[in-house]
Amino acid sequence: MDPASAYILDQPEPYRSILLHLQFIIVQTIPEVTLKFKFKIPFYYLEGRPFCYLNQSKNYVDVGFWMSAHLSVHLEHMTTTGRKMMRSLRYTSLSDIDESILRDVLENARHVKNQKFYK
Repeated sequence: MDPASAYILDQPEPYRSILLHLQFIIVQTIPEVTLKFKFKIPFYYLEGRPFCYLNQSKNYVDVGFWMSAHLSVHLEHMTTTGRKMMRSLRYTSLSDIDESILRDVLENARHVKNQKFYK
C-alpha cells in the first residue's frame, strides 16, 4: 500500500471517513490529480505541481490549498489559523462537508494552478 493511502486508512474515526470522503470528492472533481505522500501527508499534484493536501490534526481534517494566495471563492469558509500563506477548508465531521463549496474551491484552485506561489 502506498504511504498516502496508508496515512488515510490509519487515521481513527471519524477522521478516516472524512478523509476518504474528501478524497472521493477531490478525485471526482479534478480527476487528473495524482496522489503523493509529501511533507508526511497526502498531497495532490496537478500537472506535476502541488495542488492541495489532506491533513488530520488535533480534532479536524484540513484540505489545504497550495495556491491559496490566488483563491477568490468562499474565502469566508477558509482558515489560515497558524499559517502565514496557506488556506484550508476545515472539517470536524462528515456533516461539515459542503460539497458545493469544496467543489467550487477545487475548481478555483485549478483555474489559478499556474500562478506563482506568492501574489
